[in-house]
Amino acid sequence: MEFGLYTFGDVGADPVTGRRVGPAERLSNLVEEIVMADQAGLDVFGLGEHHRPDYAVSAPAVALAAAATQTKRIRLTSAVTVLSSDDPIRVFQQFATLDNLSQGRAEIMAGRGSFIESFPLFGYDLDDYDTLFAEKLQLLMQLNESEQVSWPGGKHTPPITDRGVYPRPYQEKLPIWIAVGGTPQSLARAGVLNLPLALAIIGGEPARFAPLFDLYRQAAQRAGHDSAALKTSINVHGFVATTTQDAADTFYAPQAEVMNRIGRERGWPPTNRAQFDVARGPRGALFVGSPAEVTDKILAAHEIFRFDRFLIQMAIGVMDHIKLMKAIEIFGTRVAPEVRKALRS
Repeated sequence: MEFGLYTFGDVGADPVTGRRVGPAERLSNLVEEIVMADQAGLDVFGLGEHHRPDYAVSAPAVALAAAATQTKRIRLTSAVTVLSSDDPIRVFQQFATLDNLSQGRAEIMAGRGSFIESFPLFGYDLDDYDTLFAEKLQLLMQLNESEQVSWPGGKHTPPITDRGVYPRPYQEKLPIWIAVGGTPQSLARAGVLNLPLALAIIGGEPARFAPLFDLYRQAAQRAGHDSAALKTSINVHGFVATTTQDAADTFYAPQAEVMNRIGRERGWPPTNRAQFDVARGPRGALFVGSPAEVTDKILAAHEIFRFDRFLIQMAIGVMDHIKLMKAIEIFGTRVAPEVRKALRS
């Protein structure tokens, strides 16, 4: 199994100290976090694309490139690329460039996006939310298959007549994952296209999401693919520290600030510490606790989903950089090895 981290590069005021962190500081710290993850033995680091004042990462490939030459083995991925509002050719070129800089460690995690700011920013109609993604994903996949591309064009993309797209990746092909938040049609599409799937589980009971993996594999089988060969990931929120109390106290304030801020935009009720403590319990969606607790919870989730990759978002909101670096070290050197050991036995 692979283990990794993802984040959006939050900026703003620390909810505990009030100290403000701007894009320059956050991006500098972010490179240090990726280097730490690499040194701690983690497999993947992902950056999510956003076009909002509360996030520093609008260009994941650029930020990942800053860490590419400072790391040795960790895979570098978007988490996610909002493909619907981007140019598939430029996305491919950017990640092919990253792949060459990292000598074969780049991936693309493509999604429709859970935020909508990029659509009006780049002149797209939200009524085309799904058709934009479907058409651009097909083009991205074709770009990945061959150096010379001919494309008939569509509603959202112009035609291409036997043109080369460069640079080519260092790998034979760029790994392209599909990221979903639970929409059945999106899972089925990933299965039909024979693409690996990353499922975000950030609320509710994780066990209730298990039928979605079944739907994904069934769609792949009906399309003639070997469902057993498909790779899957779950992407979650959480934090690990030496003690349960330290993990919960460190993570709660920034995570609650983010969830309540987004909740005000979307009409969700505010969260509180009692709800947070329930969510980090055995049946909840938060993977927060001591190394032993987080290890046990990952193993329990694996029993349900049988995933190949586990990505955790520990940097949610503005939090203390030193504590975050320690959490990354613990996750890589204590949690991941124990889970791997347990699975081998």
